[in-house]
Amino acid sequence: MIKALFFDIDGTLVSFNTHEIPNSTVEALKKASASGIKIYISTGRPFLLINNLDSISQLIDGYITTNGAYCFIGDRVVSKKPIDKVEVDKFITYADKYDFASIMVGKDKISVYNSKPIVDDIFRKILNVDFCFGEGRLEEGEDVFQITPFITPEIESEIIGNLSGVFAARWHPAFTDVTAKGIDKGSALEKIASFGNYSISETMAFGDGGNDLTIIKKAGIGVAMGNAGDELKRSADYVTSSVDDDGILNALKHFDVI
Repeated sequence: MIKALFFDIDGTLVSFNTHEIPNSTVEALKKASASGIKIYISTGRPFLLINNLDSISQLIDGYITTNGAYCFIGDRVVSKKPIDKVEVDKFITYADKYDFASIMVGKDKISVYNSKPIVDDIFRKILNVDFCFGEGRLEEGEDVFQITPFITPEIESEIIGNLSGVFAARWHPAFTDVTAKGIDKGSALEKIASFGNYSISETMAFGDGGNDLTIIKKAGIGVAMGNAGDELKRSADYVTSSVDDDGILNALKHFDVI
């Protein structure tokens, strides 16, 4: 019996085409919630950048944000883990060396180090994010929960290979999300499940990108959207239709969740 559902946002709950949650998904989640099933968000976005869930906000029981680095239910922080400050300093050195932009996420602030037009091109035009980023590094001493550098896979491989305390998960060709080592959506699901007294077998997770791989593998049932990449589809227990083709509704019906 499924007691908790975990949903990625972009490309899973929210269409890249319309920037909205399909009506079929909204109605499906209302039915699930009414039957007592808990609904959690599992996203690479920091909470400050979640601007597209108004139609289901009243149904959400908790959040995995910044790929698991900051998780909360109501006013209760379930878990949080910033990147070690030494690793942040090393990352900045690489940003200077290769001249790339990086979004730096704190608890209450988001800043762009070495800003480039690509940040606006992707976050404002493709992801429909309307947020005024700060400039430069976060203030001295402030925790950094996630760094999102706009780099190629080749540069990512070099950097991550030389930093022992971080983990990277790419869900867009232009950038990757970097968190502290051991922090990802899969480990966050374990923490939420423990907090809510669910067994892992009672959880079901949905995703479409590379940063969803750990939670798809960890959940009792892992569902890949039809618009997901091949690696995620191979790792999932079930592949549903795309976000624009009633994918969440179809999967919940398939497993008799609703």
